[in-house]
Amino acid sequence: CAHEYTASNARFALSVDADPAVKARAEAVFAARERGEPTVPSTLGEEKATNPFLRAPRLRPGLPPHEAFAALRSEKDVFRG
Repeated sequence: CAHEYTASNARFALSVDADPAVKARAEAVFAARERGEPTVPSTLGEEKATNPFLRAPRLRPGLPPHEAFAALRSEKDVFRG
């Protein structure tokens, strides 16, 4: 929680998830960072609604949950956004 990776993570989330809640959270994160405000910590509810790793089965349907998570993790490993 002490590291500020939320904006980077939001850019990745936007690249894999078109849910309006993800877009709204990303916009809030980007605005907070522009103001020099922290974006951590967040709530579990917010994470469940907008964190692609917690939404992996919905984002990679047809895969078992652990494989959906692994697929997203592999995409994040090479993401440059």
